[in-house]
Amino acid sequence: MPIPVALAGLLQLTLAAMFVVMLSAYRTAGPRAQGAAEAETVRQGADPELLGEHGVRLEEGRWGFVAGYAIAAVLTVLAALNLAGSEIGRALTWVVQPLVLLGVGYVTTIQVFAIPMTASAFAKLDDPRARSLDVRAVLRAAAAALPSWYRPATVLRWLLATVGSLVVIVALTLPAAGSYFS
Repeated sequence: MPIPVALAGLLQLTLAAMFVVMLSAYRTAGPRAQGAAEAETVRQGADPELLGEHGVRLEEGRWGFVAGYAIAAVLTVLAALNLAGSEIGRALTWVVQPLVLLGVGYVTTIQVFAIPMTASAFAKLDDPRARSLDVRAVLRAAAAALPSWYRPATVLRWLLATVGSLVVIVALTLPAAGSYFS
Protein backbone atom coordinates (compact mmCIF):
# COMPACT_ATOMS: atom_id res chain seq x y z
CA MET A 1 0.00 0.00 0.00
CA PRO A 2 1.43 3.40 -0.96
CA ILE A 3 2.28 5.73 1.92
CA PRO A 4 -0.07 8.52 0.70
CA VAL A 5 -3.04 6.12 0.78
CA ALA A 6 -2.10 4.81 4.23
CA LEU A 7 -1.71 8.38 5.48
CA ALA A 8 -5.10 9.42 4.06
CA GLY A 9 -6.83 6.43 5.64
CA LEU A 10 -5.10 7.00 8.97
CA LEU A 11 -6.14 10.66 9.04
CA GLN A 12 -9.74 9.80 8.18
CA LEU A 13 -9.90 7.10 10.86
CA THR A 14 -8.29 9.37 13.45
CA LEU A 15 -10.81 12.15 12.80
CA ALA A 16 -13.66 9.62 12.99
CA ALA A 17 -12.32 8.32 16.30
CA MET A 18 -12.03 11.88 17.65
CA PHE A 19 -15.72 12.42 16.90
CA VAL A 20 -16.75 9.23 18.68
CA VAL A 21 -14.56 9.80 21.75
CA MET A 22 -15.44 13.47 22.14
CA LEU A 23 -19.18 12.98 21.61
CA SER A 24 -19.21 10.10 24.08
CA ALA A 25 -17.46 12.23 26.70
CA TYR A 26 -19.63 15.25 25.98
CA ARG A 27 -22.80 13.25 26.61
CA THR A 28 -22.13 13.57 30.35
CA ALA A 29 -19.73 16.51 30.44
CA GLY A 30 -21.90 18.83 28.31
CA PRO A 31 -24.68 19.15 30.88
CA ARG A 32 -22.05 19.76 33.59
CA ALA A 33 -20.47 22.50 31.44
CA GLN A 34 -23.88 24.08 30.87
CA GLY A 35 -24.58 23.97 34.61
CA ALA A 36 -21.21 25.53 35.41
CA ALA A 37 -21.82 28.33 32.89
CA GLU A 38 -25.25 29.02 34.33
CA ALA A 39 -23.91 28.97 37.90
CA GLU A 40 -21.23 31.52 36.98
CA THR A 41 -23.86 33.67 35.29
CA VAL A 42 -25.97 33.60 38.46
CA ARG A 43 -22.86 34.31 40.58
CA GLN A 44 -22.43 37.49 38.52
CA GLY A 45 -26.01 38.46 39.31
CA ALA A 46 -27.51 37.71 35.90
CA ASP A 47 -30.33 35.43 34.85
CA PRO A 48 -28.93 32.19 33.37
CA GLU A 49 -31.55 32.46 30.61
CA LEU A 50 -29.43 35.33 29.28
CA LEU A 51 -26.99 32.80 27.83
CA GLY A 52 -29.67 31.02 25.80
CA GLU A 53 -31.18 34.31 24.69
CA HIS A 54 -27.87 35.13 23.01
CA GLY A 55 -27.13 31.71 21.56
CA VAL A 56 -24.77 30.31 24.20
CA ARG A 57 -25.75 26.68 24.62
CA LEU A 58 -23.16 24.20 25.79
CA GLU A 59 -25.28 21.07 25.75
CA GLU A 60 -25.29 19.18 22.48
CA GLY A 61 -28.74 18.55 21.07
CA ARG A 62 -29.84 15.16 19.76
CA TRP A 63 -29.17 16.19 16.16
CA GLY A 64 -25.66 17.29 17.06
CA PHE A 65 -24.91 13.78 18.28
CA VAL A 66 -26.57 12.21 15.24
CA ALA A 67 -24.57 14.44 12.88
CA GLY A 68 -21.30 13.79 14.72
CA TYR A 69 -21.71 10.02 14.73
CA ALA A 70 -22.82 10.11 11.07
CA ILE A 71 -19.68 12.04 10.12
CA ALA A 72 -17.59 9.47 11.99
CA ALA A 73 -19.35 6.62 10.16
CA VAL A 74 -18.88 8.22 6.73
CA LEU A 75 -15.19 8.88 7.39
CA THR A 76 -14.72 5.29 8.56
CA VAL A 77 -16.35 3.90 5.41
CA LEU A 78 -14.29 6.20 3.19
CA ALA A 79 -11.08 5.21 4.97
CA ALA A 80 -11.92 1.51 4.56
CA LEU A 81 -12.66 1.97 0.87
CA ASN A 82 -9.48 3.97 0.32
CA LEU A 83 -7.33 1.49 2.21
CA ALA A 84 -8.89 -1.32 0.14
CA GLY A 85 -7.94 0.48 -3.08
CA SER A 86 -11.48 1.24 -4.19
CA GLU A 87 -11.67 3.95 -6.84
CA ILE A 88 -15.20 4.70 -5.64
CA GLY A 89 -13.78 5.44 -2.18
CA ARG A 90 -11.21 7.82 -3.61
CA ALA A 91 -13.81 9.60 -5.76
CA LEU A 92 -16.22 9.90 -2.84
CA THR A 93 -13.39 11.22 -0.66
CA TRP A 94 -12.78 14.00 -3.19
CA VAL A 95 -16.45 14.96 -2.78
CA VAL A 96 -16.84 14.46 0.99
CA GLN A 97 -13.45 15.59 2.33
CA PRO A 98 -13.84 19.20 1.08
CA LEU A 99 -17.23 19.26 2.83
CA VAL A 100 -15.52 18.05 6.02
CA LEU A 101 -12.87 20.73 5.56
CA LEU A 102 -15.49 23.46 5.21
CA GLY A 103 -18.26 22.25 7.53
CA VAL A 104 -16.35 20.56 10.32
CA GLY A 105 -13.51 23.04 9.93
CA TYR A 106 -15.95 25.92 10.43
CA VAL A 107 -17.65 24.38 13.47
CA THR A 108 -14.39 23.36 15.13
CA THR A 109 -12.88 26.80 14.48
CA ILE A 110 -15.75 28.26 16.48
CA GLN A 111 -15.09 25.71 19.23
CA VAL A 112 -11.35 26.37 19.35
CA PHE A 113 -11.82 30.14 19.50
CA ALA A 114 -15.10 30.13 21.46
CA ILE A 115 -14.02 32.39 24.31
CA PRO A 116 -12.63 35.33 22.30
CA MET A 117 -15.34 35.05 19.63
CA THR A 118 -18.17 34.95 22.18
CA ALA A 119 -16.67 37.75 24.27
CA SER A 120 -16.38 39.90 21.15
CA ALA A 121 -19.97 39.13 20.14
CA PHE A 122 -21.33 39.90 23.62
CA ALA A 123 -19.43 43.21 23.70
CA LYS A 124 -21.30 44.30 20.54
CA LEU A 125 -24.81 43.39 21.74
CA ASP A 126 -27.44 46.03 22.37
CA ASP A 127 -28.47 44.20 25.53
CA PRO A 128 -26.78 45.94 28.52
CA ARG A 129 -27.30 42.79 30.64
CA ALA A 130 -25.19 40.81 28.18
CA ARG A 131 -22.52 43.48 27.84
CA SER A 132 -22.10 43.61 31.62
CA LEU A 133 -21.66 39.83 31.87
CA ASP A 134 -18.07 38.61 32.11
CA VAL A 135 -18.67 36.00 29.44
CA ARG A 136 -15.00 34.94 29.50
CA ALA A 137 -15.45 33.86 33.13
CA VAL A 138 -18.68 32.08 32.21
CA LEU A 139 -16.98 30.11 29.42
CA ARG A 140 -13.89 29.39 31.54
CA ALA A 141 -16.21 27.93 34.21
CA ALA A 142 -17.85 25.76 31.55
CA ALA A 143 -14.46 24.62 30.22
CA ALA A 144 -13.34 23.71 33.74
CA ALA A 145 -16.30 21.30 33.97
CA LEU A 146 -15.02 19.36 30.96
CA PRO A 147 -12.39 16.60 31.22
CA SER A 148 -8.84 18.03 31.21
CA TRP A 149 -8.06 16.33 27.89
CA TYR A 150 -11.10 17.82 26.14
CA ARG A 151 -9.54 21.15 25.12
CA PRO A 152 -6.42 19.57 23.55
CA ALA A 153 -8.70 17.04 21.82
CA THR A 154 -10.78 19.90 20.40
CA VAL A 155 -7.66 21.50 18.94
CA LEU A 156 -6.54 18.15 17.52
CA ARG A 157 -9.96 17.59 15.93
CA TRP A 158 -9.75 21.09 14.41
CA LEU A 159 -6.31 20.31 12.96
CA LEU A 160 -7.52 16.97 11.59
CA ALA A 161 -10.60 18.58 10.03
CA THR A 162 -8.66 21.40 8.38
CA VAL A 163 -5.02 20.52 7.72
CA GLY A 164 -5.78 16.80 7.82
CA SER A 165 -8.52 17.15 5.20
CA LEU A 166 -6.16 19.04 2.92
CA VAL A 167 -3.53 16.32 3.36
CA VAL A 168 -6.10 13.59 2.57
CA ILE A 169 -7.18 15.36 -0.62
CA VAL A 170 -3.62 15.96 -1.80
CA ALA A 171 -2.39 12.50 -0.79
CA LEU A 172 -5.04 10.79 -2.89
CA THR A 173 -4.11 12.87 -5.96
CA LEU A 174 -0.45 11.86 -5.87
CA PRO A 175 0.80 9.49 -8.59
CA ALA A 176 1.85 6.94 -5.95
CA ALA A 177 -1.78 6.74 -4.80
CA GLY A 178 -3.21 6.66 -8.33
CA SER A 179 -1.60 3.35 -9.21
CA TYR A 180 -3.12 1.72 -6.11
CA PHE A 181 -6.75 2.35 -6.97
CA SER A 182 -8.61 0.02 -9.33
